[in-house]
Amino acid sequence: MRDTTLTAETDRTDRTDRTDRPVKSAMWRGFRGKCPNCGSGPILRSYLKVRDHCPVCQENLSHHRADDGPAYLTILIVGHLMAPLLMIVFETWRPEPLVLFTIFAIGTIALSLYLLPRLKGAIVGLQWAKRMHGFGSGD
Repeated sequence: MRDTTLTAETDRTDRTDRTDRPVKSAMWRGFRGKCPNCGSGPILRSYLKVRDHCPVCQENLSHHRADDGPAYLTILIVGHLMAPLLMIVFETWRPEPLVLFTIFAIGTIALSLYLLPRLKGAIVGLQWAKRMHGFGSGD
C-alpha cells in the first residue's frame, strides 16, 4: 500500500517539476526546419524524414511522428488560398481555360511542396513542446 502511494506522489512530482516548453517558438523553429529545442540544427534529414536526434544539441526527435497532419493542413491552406484566387482571376481577366489551368496547377503544386515540410516541422515542434510521443517510443 505504501509503495503505491509513494509511486503516485513521485509521478505527480515528476509531472509538475517539468518546465513548460514554449509552444510558439518551438512551432516557429520547426516551421523554419530547425530543431525545436536549440533552433540551430536541422529537424529533417531529407524532404520529410524527421532526424533521430538534433546534430547540434542531441535532442531526441525519433519518437515524433506527424503522420497525416501536415498533409491535411497543406490541403486546407492551399485550398483556401487558391480557390478564391482562381475565382478572382477568372472573373477579372477571363483567361483561356488551358492558361488558367496551367498557371493554377503549377501554383498549387509549388505552394503544396513549399508548405508540406514546413508544416511537418511545425507539428513536430508542437509535439516536442507539449511532450507528446508517438506509439512505441518506450517513454
